[in-house]
Amino acid sequence: MESIIACSRHSQLATHLKCSGALIAWALLLVSCSSTPPKSLVTPLPPVAKQPLPDKTGPHEPVRGVWLATVSRLDWPPLASVNGRPAASRIAMQQKALTDKLDNLKSLGINTVFFQVKPDGTALWPSKILPWSDMLTGKIGEDPGYDPLQFMLDEAHKRGMKVHAWFNPYRVTTNTRPGTVAELNRTLSLNPPSVFVLHREWIRTAGDRYVLDPGIPEAREWITSIVAEVVSRYPVDGVQFDDYFYAESTNSTLNDNQTYRQYGQSFNSKADWRRDNTQQLITQVSRTIKQINPNVEFGVSPAGVWRNRSHDPAGSDTRGAAAYDESFADTRRWVQQGLLDYIAPQIYWPFSRDAARYDVLAKWWAGVVKPTHTRLYIGVALYKVGEPSSKEPDWTVQGGVPELKKQLDLNESEPQIDGTILFRENNLNQPQAQEAVRYLRTRWGS
Repeated sequence: MESIIACSRHSQLATHLKCSGALIAWALLLVSCSSTPPKSLVTPLPPVAKQPLPDKTGPHEPVRGVWLATVSRLDWPPLASVNGRPAASRIAMQQKALTDKLDNLKSLGINTVFFQVKPDGTALWPSKILPWSDMLTGKIGEDPGYDPLQFMLDEAHKRGMKVHAWFNPYRVTTNTRPGTVAELNRTLSLNPPSVFVLHREWIRTAGDRYVLDPGIPEAREWITSIVAEVVSRYPVDGVQFDDYFYAESTNSTLNDNQTYRQYGQSFNSKADWRRDNTQQLITQVSRTIKQINPNVEFGVSPAGVWRNRSHDPAGSDTRGAAAYDESFADTRRWVQQGLLDYIAPQIYWPFSRDAARYDVLAKWWAGVVKPTHTRLYIGVALYKVGEPSSKEPDWTVQGGVPELKKQLDLNESEPQIDGTILFRENNLNQPQAQEAVRYLRTRWGS
C-alpha cells in the first residue's frame, strides 16, 4: 500500500523554515523568568453545555479566497523593506506592497483574504499580550510605526473584500538557533515581553521550533486571550486557525511526558489526551469569539484527511496523513458539534492521486458538513500549479489549467461546498503559474 506524504502547508512551510542542527545545550540552562501576565480576555464558559449552532441558511456569497502568509515574509512584507531603510521609506514600501496585492487579488475575483496576523509568538498589531513581529522591522518588539492589521482591514474593506485573521496558535519561533534565543531573551525588558521569557515553563521544542505545550491549560487560555484581543478591537470578518496543533517531526518530537503525567492520567492513552487538549482549545476559542462578537466567523484549516477508512469506517477512502492521528485534531467532531462556522480542509492533491484523490476527499467532507450548519471551503494547492512532479504530473499539463478547472468545477457544482481558498498569495506571481492565473482571471474576475 502506498504511503503518501501529505504535501500540505506543513511541508511547504517546513521547507522554508526548517533549521539545521540540534538544540544548543546552553539554551537549556536558561532561567525561567516570571512576570505578571496581562489580564485575561477569555470570556468564562457559559453554564449551558452546548453553544447555538452557527447559521448557514442565510445568503452567503461563495468564498473565493487566498492565504497571505507573513511567516518568514513568504508573501508579505517584502524583505527589501527591512534592509536598513528609514522608517518612512519602510512603511511606504510595505503599505504599497500590500495595496498592490489587494488590487491584483480584486482583479482576479478574490473576495476573502486569510491574513496571517500571528505567524509565531509575535503580532502584526499593537498587542498588549504579544511583542511586535520582527517580520515588520527585523527586530522583535520594535514598533513598525503603523498598525498593519488595521491597514489591511481598511484597504481590503475599501475594495469590498473580507479579511480573516489567520493565527498559528502554538508556534513561538521558526527555529531554535542561539541567535533566536538571544533575541527572545532581550525582550524581557519590553512591555509585553515574549512568552518565551514570560512563561518559559510552557515552552517545548517540536519540529525544530519552539512551541507552546498544548497540554498546559494556562497556555490554551493565553492563546484564547490573544484571539479575544483581536476580535474585541478590530472589525475582522473571521478568525482562522492553522493546522499546527501538535506539529512534530520525526527527528524533533514534542516532549510532553511531564505534562501528560500531570494532566493526562484519566485518559486511556496519551493520544486521546492530546486530542482532548486540542478539543478544549477549539471549544474555548469558539465560545469566546461568539460571546464577544457573534458575527465573526471561526474556522480551522486542517489537513485534508480526517482519518483513513483503513483505520476508521467513518473515514475517507484514502491513504494519507490524517489530522486525527498525526495532529491530534478531531476535526470532524468540531463540525458535528457546531464549534466552527466553517472548515477549510487542505485538499492538495489532483484527481489522479489515487492515495488521496481530490474528488474523493471533497465529497467526503461535503458529506460531513451536510447535516450541520458548518460551511465547507476547500483549500486548493496553487503552489503545485506548473511544478513538475513524477507522482502528480497533472499539475504541469497545459500549465495546470485542466486540473485546476476540474477542482473548481467540483467546488462550484457540489451544493455543500461554499468556496475555495488558494494556497498561497505569492504563488500567483510565479512564472510557472501564469496560465492558471489567466484562467482564474477569466473565470472569477470582473
